[in-house]
Amino acid sequence: MAEKAEQAITAYIVVGEASGDALGADLVSALRKISPDMRFRGLAGPRMQELGLASLFDVADISVMGLSAVFARLPKLLRRIGQVADDIAAAKPDVLVLIDSPDFNQRVARRVRARLPDLPIVKYVCPSVWAWRPGRAKTLNQYVDHVLALLPFEPRVLAELGGPPATYVGHPLSRRIANFAKPGPSPDPVLVVLPGSRRSEIRALLPDIRDTLTIMAERGAKFRAVLPAVPHLKGEIERSVSTWPIKPEIVSGEAAKLEVFAKADAALAASGTVLLELALHRIPTISIYRLDWLMHLFRRLITGWTAALPNLINDEAFLPERVGDMIRPGWLARALETLMQDSLARRTQLEGFEKMAQLLTTDEAPGEIAARKVLELALAKR
Repeated sequence: MAEKAEQAITAYIVVGEASGDALGADLVSALRKISPDMRFRGLAGPRMQELGLASLFDVADISVMGLSAVFARLPKLLRRIGQVADDIAAAKPDVLVLIDSPDFNQRVARRVRARLPDLPIVKYVCPSVWAWRPGRAKTLNQYVDHVLALLPFEPRVLAELGGPPATYVGHPLSRRIANFAKPGPSPDPVLVVLPGSRRSEIRALLPDIRDTLTIMAERGAKFRAVLPAVPHLKGEIERSVSTWPIKPEIVSGEAAKLEVFAKADAALAASGTVLLELALHRIPTISIYRLDWLMHLFRRLITGWTAALPNLINDEAFLPERVGDMIRPGWLARALETLMQDSLARRTQLEGFEKMAQLLTTDEAPGEIAARKVLELALAKR
C-alpha cells in the first residue's frame, strides 16, 4: 500500500462523442494543475489527444444516438465494450471516469466492477433519469460511486430516486456565454433554424421547418432564415432545401454559428443541448422533436414533464415545445412571428433566460470542481 501511495495517480477516462471529449479535456487540464504527475489512459477524442492522451481506438466507432442506431451497430459496439473493459482491468487505474455516452459506458462499468470491485467509478454527466426510465437511478448504485452533474437539479433528483451521491459541477456553456447581452428585436428579424446534429433528426424535422417558413412568408412575415449545419451534413442539407419555396441561408462551423446566434431574434430548434446554448445567448426559442422510430415504441417509459433543459433548470414551462404529432407548422409560424416582436411571449422567455443563467452560475469552472472530486475519490482508495 505504501508503495502504491508513492506512485503517480492514474486516471482512466472514457469518452464517446465530441461533447464528452470537451469535458474530458477540461478535466484533464484541471487535474494536471492539481496533480502534475498524474497519469492518464483511456478512450479520447481529438481535444484530449491534443493534451497527449493516446486513444485506445477512434471514438467515432461508438458515437451513435437512438435505439435503432445502437441496434444496427450492436456487434461492433459489444466488441468495443469488451476491449475497453479489458484495457481498464489490465491498467488497474486509481479511478475510472466515464463521460456521457450512457449506453456504452454502463456496459463498460458493469464489466469493470465485476473485475475490479474496489475501483472508484465516476459518471461524468448524469443520465437523464429525470426524463425517462427513472429506475436507472437506483441501478447506477451497482456500478457507479459518484456522479458529476452538469445541471443544478440533478443531485436532488438522484437522491430522491435512490441513486448514488452526486456533485453539481456546473455546465461549461454557462461560463463560455456568461453575461450575454441581447438587444431588442431587429426591424429585419433573423430566424435561426436548427434541425439537429444527426442525420435522423435532420431528416425528421426538415419538412416541418420547410412548411413553417413557407407559412410565415405567405402570412407576410419579414425575416431572414439561417440554418447552421454540422459540417459533415452541410451538403445533404443544401440539397434538401434547394427546392424549398423559402430557402434558409446555410452556414457551417462553430464560428459561423456563433455569429448567427449573436444576431438572431428567434429560433426554431430540435430539442437537445442547443436549447441551453440558445437560452444563454438570450434567443427566444420554440423547441420541436420527433422521436426515433424505435424510441417511439417505448414512449411510455418517458416520464419527464419536459424535454427542454431551460424549463427543467427553472422548474417552469416558459420555453414552448412541440413533440411528434403535436408539431403543427401553422402554430409554429404564428408563435415565431410573436417571438420576433416586442411581445409578452418574448419578454417572458428573456426573463426566464436570466433566471436560468443565475441558477447555472458556479464560483469555479466545472473542470476544476470535477477534478477535485475525482482526485478525492482516487486518493480515498489508496
